[in-house]
Amino acid sequence: MRPHGPTQLFVYGTLRSDPSHEMFHILARHAKFLGEARVAGRLFDLGEYPGMVLQPNDNHVKGELYDVRPEHWNQVIQQLDQYEGCTDGDPEPHEYRREIVQAELSNGRTVDAWAYVLNRPAAGLVEIPSGDYLSAPAPLRSQSR
Repeated sequence: MRPHGPTQLFVYGTLRSDPSHEMFHILARHAKFLGEARVAGRLFDLGEYPGMVLQPNDNHVKGELYDVRPEHWNQVIQQLDQYEGCTDGDPEPHEYRREIVQAELSNGRTVDAWAYVLNRPAAGLVEIPSGDYLSAPAPLRSQSR
């Protein structure tokens, strides 16, 4: 079944390229890596993983852009929604919501893409100033959900 909306997915945290992480293999098998990308927003440390808050300003969250093969869309998104805790069966309120964002590739091209966005206020959370999860202190990155 073809997805409603784009087939691109912007990832910025534990879903980024890391062969040691089980979720990376889902994208590696069923999606094409389009390149490094960024989204206007801010990145926060949630303890074991980050959360992105969209914000149209000069701050950017750095990540990767993938194009999920349409024939695998439902399978991939179902697994990722479950991983991110935002399926219909997960308790409300969900920590994340999947929504369409504007992702800018390193060549300046902007595309619509799905991303998992923090679904709660960021007040009191510690910001990752670089907007890059991979540049965050090692204790944050070494843990995964």
